[in-house]
Amino acid sequence: VQLQASGGGLVQAGGSLRISCADSRRTFSNNGVGWFRQAAGKEREFVAAISWNGVNTVYADSVKGRFTMSRDQAKNLVYLQMNSLKPEDTAVYICARNRGAGTATMRGSYDYWGQGTLVTVSS
Repeated sequence: VQLQASGGGLVQAGGSLRISCADSRRTFSNNGVGWFRQAAGKEREFVAAISWNGVNTVYADSVKGRFTMSRDQAKNLVYLQMNSLKPEDTAVYICARNRGAGTATMRGSYDYWGQGTLVTVSS
């Protein structure tokens, strides 16, 4: 399994950005996927998760109503649409494969982790 996040960049507060996670070996189609983020000097935290079929999603309270996670099974891609971005959203965003098919918020539920993409929100 090789996960690669992309699409990060610099955006002003209040702006939007969509980041993607690709599995080059097409092995997460039957698994849930999660997004985590890690800001400088802070622990990695859960952001959002989606089930294998895209029906169920769960979000951290800090992003609920602003972020939307989705997936395209045909393209083997998972997306995180981020709206109304705030400076405190600045972090490296990392996608991970859930060991199971559902959603999960705990890091221990994930077995493969990507490299991450940096999102910087300026004030």
